[in-house]
Amino acid sequence: MTTKTISVLQDLLATNKQAAAAIRQELSSRGILCINLLSSPGSGKTTLLESLADRLRGRYRMAVIEGDIETERDAERIRAKGIPAWQITTGGACHLEARMIGRVLSHVPAAIDFLFIENVGNLVCPASYDLGEDLRCVLLSSPEGDDKPAKYPQAFLSADCLILTKADLVPYLPFDPAKAAAEALSIKPGLRIFTVSALRGDGVDELAAYFAEALERLRSARA
Repeated sequence: MTTKTISVLQDLLATNKQAAAAIRQELSSRGILCINLLSSPGSGKTTLLESLADRLRGRYRMAVIEGDIETERDAERIRAKGIPAWQITTGGACHLEARMIGRVLSHVPAAIDFLFIENVGNLVCPASYDLGEDLRCVLLSSPEGDDKPAKYPQAFLSADCLILTKADLVPYLPFDPAKAAAEALSIKPGLRIFTVSALRGDGVDELAAYFAEALERLRSARA
């Protein structure tokens, strides 16, 4: 008797890739830059988005899709900043998938510049799923330790930029930003690296400028 092995994961990723390509094409046609934020829980993704909302207000328009296993807490925080936000609750799934984003896409206003996706807090599963983003940013906070790039290489290998968060806590923790950056660069040479404290505002202007430059490149390519 012969046996046939079917790779379910391969099929899932192929289907996800098709959905992500459609999302990317749709957002590009609207001139919207999509940014996917990946990190462990508690790294400061929502706080960073709140700080970016303050920096971008009056110059650019943004919207946010939030991913969590349960609750609308993060979306509520973003809405309190006057930013359109939609919460996707996965009910236990450890990552967002492109089809989930696709269901929300029709609600996203055409007149925005940036669509941020705050992925479910996890450095493993989200790294395998393209959500149709133009930029993928992985966050690493100082309380997590500087050894995470080597432990979770796929998250850093798949990223366009690394954002070292909670820089205000570095003096009080055994965290070496230079070591974390060097380890990430050994996995992904050319990775853009930013060091920020969203609470104090340190480094947020530089990060916002990086996103603005990427937006201009996207729109220039369409012209």
